[in-house]
Amino acid sequence: MNKAIPEPVTRLIDSLSRLPGVGPKTASRLTYYLLRAPDEQSLKLADALRDLKTQTRFCSTCHNITVDDPCPICADPKRDPRTIAVVEEPLDVIALERTGIYTGLYHVLHGAISPVEGIGPEQLKIKELIARVETTGALEVIIATNPGLEGDATAMFIDKQLQGKGAKVTRLARGLPVGGDIEYVDSVTLSRALQGRSQL
Repeated sequence: MNKAIPEPVTRLIDSLSRLPGVGPKTASRLTYYLLRAPDEQSLKLADALRDLKTQTRFCSTCHNITVDDPCPICADPKRDPRTIAVVEEPLDVIALERTGIYTGLYHVLHGAISPVEGIGPEQLKIKELIARVETTGALEVIIATNPGLEGDATAMFIDKQLQGKGAKVTRLARGLPVGGDIEYVDSVTLSRALQGRSQL
């Protein structure tokens, strides 16, 4: 960086630019915005970042982000402990919760198998999932990984690991988006929609 820019400024720009989706220009804009912002706003952001790292942890049961262990979902007696939805990231839990129809528990893998990025099953919470299914006697494991090469590879690996463990393994249905036109849908999505069709 330019020597005319003070070191604390370059350090923040560098730190912000390492965040996903934030390039050097955006990092610079954010840094200079925070410089001009009232001290209270910058200090609130600093406090929020510190609290994020000091007050959150992973649930020892489902590995979702939480303040309390077990997390509120795992501790909820109204949830069905016989059903576990396996997701890649904590944000996927939020998405499924927004539907308001899923009442089971979750298991967060923290990624998907991706040999290109050097992520194998050992780096994910798959071993913990298998142990959990064996000890809890779960009846159904819903694999809710993202559609795509990594998500499908992860789903197939988990399915293989769970064979003979007593739980039925299902996968989220795939098909046409609501409000979409068939003429614009790709052939893979359309073929999966045909294969997964259901009776009216």
